[in-house]
Amino acid sequence: MSNFWNNIYKFPRFLISIMIGFFLITFQPIFKLLKKKKNLITFSIILIIIVLIFYKIILKMTGVE
Repeated sequence: MSNFWNNIYKFPRFLISIMIGFFLITFQPIFKLLKKKKNLITFSIILIIIVLIFYKIILKMTGVE
């Protein structure tokens, strides 16, 4: 029975390790692209546009305007 509880206590660390590994593998190509200044500027502009679009959509959905 103690083996069961040892495995249960190890699960959160395992879950965190999996999530960190997923994000590192997912974003590694993006970080390589951002080393060039031209790509960094393009990525920044696209990111700002996406954030502004989401902001406007949320304002319209909540009716805050």
